[in-house]
Amino acid sequence: MTGTERPRVTLKLATSLDGMIALGNGASKWITGPESRAVVHRMRAAHDAILTGIGTILADNPQLTARPEGGCERQPDVIIMDSTGRTPGDAAVFKGGDRSVTLIPHRDVARAITGHERVMVEAGGKIAAAMIKANLVDCIEWFRAPIVLGGDGLPVMAALGLETLDKAPIFRRTGVVERGADLQETYERIR
Repeated sequence: MTGTERPRVTLKLATSLDGMIALGNGASKWITGPESRAVVHRMRAAHDAILTGIGTILADNPQLTARPEGGCERQPDVIIMDSTGRTPGDAAVFKGGDRSVTLIPHRDVARAITGHERVMVEAGGKIAAAMIKANLVDCIEWFRAPIVLGGDGLPVMAALGLETLDKAPIFRRTGVVERGADLQETYERIR
């Protein structure tokens, strides 16, 4: 891959039925069940890097490692969007084995993913929206838990700034699988 080619990007979402990623107070562990989380570990193992944001690091302190059944030969690198330098030195991502963790001190999501072939985005609504707005998301893997969090929850997607429906990004659903009590939907971007 040359420095100018864009990697294939998968946006992983884990939400309630009404599209919330956390309660209004930020509590989010665990919205989805163990079957969904096992699939996410296999997905991570299939990607070169995981992109997340400082909000996710501070709220959840995730390891972002691939821990599928049978183990994983190589861990995906981690890219943290942190334009304010708030990533703690003892964050769990730094304990994730043989991989690099890169702190990105700017908000240019396209530049942040340069140099990788397959990137999985596991982040909050702001980065999810930035990736969609920049036309960088090829695939969405959406895990929905059978719970409802309501309007005081944190939405999966920040504002996209759309003024007309004909400007909305369009995805085609290519798969639906039950994962325990959850539903995994796969979407490919068509516009």
